[in-house]
Amino acid sequence: MKRRTFLKATGAAALLTLVPRGLRAAAPTVSRCRPSDAAWPSKSAWKQLNEAVDGNLISVDFPLSILKNNPDSNAAKLLLKDLKNPYYIGDQPGLTESLGWVDAWTTEPSVYAVAARNAQDIATAVNFARENNLRLVVKGGGHSFQGTSNAPDSLLIWTRHMHDIEMHTGFVPQGCERTLQPQPAVTVGAGTIGMQAYQAVTTHGGKYVQGGGCTTVCLGGLVQSGGFGSFSKHYGTAAGGLLEAEVVTADGQIRVANACTNPDLFWALKGGGGGTFGVVSKMTLKVHDLPEYFCPVTFTIKAASDDDYRRLIREFVGFYKEHLFNDRWGEQVHVGPDNRLGIRMMSFGLDSGQTKAIWQPFFDRVARSSHAYSQAGRVDIGSIPARHYWDAQWWKEHWPEIVFPRDGLLHGLLDDVLLHVMSEPSFKFDDRPGAGPNNAWWKGDGDQVAWFIGGLESLWLPALLLESDAQQQNLADALFAASRHWRVELHLSKGFAGAPPDAIARARDTATNPAVLTAFALAISGGGGGPAYPGIPGHEPSVAEGRMAAQRIHQCMDQLRAVAGHNGAYVSESNYFEQNFQQAYWGCNYSRLAEIKRKYDPDGLFFVHNGVGSEEWSTDGFTKL
Repeated sequence: MKRRTFLKATGAAALLTLVPRGLRAAAPTVSRCRPSDAAWPSKSAWKQLNEAVDGNLISVDFPLSILKNNPDSNAAKLLLKDLKNPYYIGDQPGLTESLGWVDAWTTEPSVYAVAARNAQDIATAVNFARENNLRLVVKGGGHSFQGTSNAPDSLLIWTRHMHDIEMHTGFVPQGCERTLQPQPAVTVGAGTIGMQAYQAVTTHGGKYVQGGGCTTVCLGGLVQSGGFGSFSKHYGTAAGGLLEAEVVTADGQIRVANACTNPDLFWALKGGGGGTFGVVSKMTLKVHDLPEYFCPVTFTIKAASDDDYRRLIREFVGFYKEHLFNDRWGEQVHVGPDNRLGIRMMSFGLDSGQTKAIWQPFFDRVARSSHAYSQAGRVDIGSIPARHYWDAQWWKEHWPEIVFPRDGLLHGLLDDVLLHVMSEPSFKFDDRPGAGPNNAWWKGDGDQVAWFIGGLESLWLPALLLESDAQQQNLADALFAASRHWRVELHLSKGFAGAPPDAIARARDTATNPAVLTAFALAISGGGGGPAYPGIPGHEPSVAEGRMAAQRIHQCMDQLRAVAGHNGAYVSESNYFEQNFQQAYWGCNYSRLAEIKRKYDPDGLFFVHNGVGSEEWSTDGFTKL
């Protein structure tokens, strides 16, 4: 059956969505169809679907099966190696970046996947799922900690192959020709990952687009969840940079959404959560000018005692407020039970000399208490040409110590800053045969590949905590108390207190919890390990350890909630078991999002855990409550 014939044959069911719900006959409890049900589509129906999507229907395999069935084989050993490669995982329709969460979910493959190449493939799959009452799942990069990009007994729409990129010198959204001026932009397919976008826009185009800090995060999910990167304090969120989207809604219609066309849907796509309002096929995003340099600052200081550590945290809080509380600084600082203060920060538009001058007062204060503090490793400060920050081949040529492991000390190429070369590289490459030369990721992001989560929570920290000496002391005390339970990271790029007015304005016009507008940082605490998956010999996740981690993480974050209040969380990095997710993720925006959900998806075809409208469904998304 040809695509047009297939769509025509399925059109009658689509008309039902136009009938007001109040005029329909009362229906019994709705349960989506499973393979064991008599109503499950026949082989002939699946064959017709395959023909309609030009042969792009896949029967999904589960790569982890070999680890259960033949764990000592060479193939199993190779798979364990590949499981630490995010590009390998992204290439598998049956895998996700995280393999599960204790007492919450485990990754399980869909029965079939449509490997979509265009919006029409997506529309065909959406119509098929709706008409056959199937559980529908959407996956681009598969990075969801909540497990939203996988479900057993489902049909998957997989956008991995939709990664076309087009630069625009003067883009005007459709229908906005009379109201908006042309501006530089980039259009990306929904399956485009960060590294692909950065290569096109930054390395080759000399501009910047707001992607994620992780190079393998898919832009489709990033934008719909809000989307933060290392420089969000300056450039704003990915959602705030969305100019237009092409999206397939539950009725199978391919729609354009922007400020002038379907503006309600457009707003919902800007931070209202992925896999909820439709399937995005492509997006056009604002691009920005680049500075000359990005400048990382990396070091760790260890305190000799608990009292010394408490004072060190207080010293940093005051230093941050005085010198770093602006849009030139991002990334993170962490504290933990080992009494170490870890700085992993990045400056925007400053060279290494300017950066060192800013930090010198802090180093001097620490040096005056050398009996109390010791430096764990070297201080790394270096100016990186902004255009080459995501140019993996440039790193190989100009800073090979980041790529190739060596031991010892050396003078780096960047302004003669003394660098400490670790025995493990900070920049890793996809070494599979035929892999792209820029398939690379940062080691810190790789630590979460194939992990099994024990616990994870986040909290927006209001800038009010920085306003006075007393409030800074309260924050420092809370951070110290939190660190007694678990490590906590302050993501200083995530929060718009201290951001420029234009970035704040764009963030305000998104669905993200408005608490982000007055937050100076997002506190995140989490733990897990991997590769791990139930039933794999030698790689079973420890349920007891996972539960203990979750308890300690919750106690850790309770210390911060004591001073920050229940100030909301970031949907992409949050507690799976969040009871009041509506308020936590979206705050006062939730009622508007729920109204838009009812308008464009009245029957709940699109379901994700703790997504808008999910309270109307069972936790697995199969039964309407």
